Amino acid sequence: MLDNADLGKLIVRLTLGGLMLFHGIAKLFGGIGGIEGMLASHGIPGIFGYGVFIGELVAPIMVILGYYTRIGALLIVFNMLVAIALAHGGELMALSRSGGWALELQGFFLFIALALVFLGPGRYKLKN
Repeated sequence: MLDNADLGKLIVRLTLGGLMLFHGIAKLFGGIGGIEGMLASHGIPGIFGYGVFIGELVAPIMVILGYYTRIGALLIVFNMLVAIALAHGGELMALSRSGGWALELQGFFLFIALALVFLGPGRYKLKN
């Protein structure tokens, strides 16, 4: 019973997708003005800020449902790499006030999504 890799993959998918989805919902209701401004400060057209909805709404739903999980996870990886590069680059080598890595959450999303790219969805999925 405890040796169930498929159940483990489901738990990982639900955790990653569920936690990432909260960020997307917050941006859906709160807007992406901050993201557009950040992009503009880097010389990137603000319209690209709408890509966050792919990485933080569409991709997490794909991961949760097990629908093209590897593609959804890869979209999350890309989303997190962009977020780290544009918004958190100065924190790569920083520690938080509690002594942990300043980018623990971003690192969690990035590396768990990367693991799912290689692991796949497991048995409990809609497709691929």
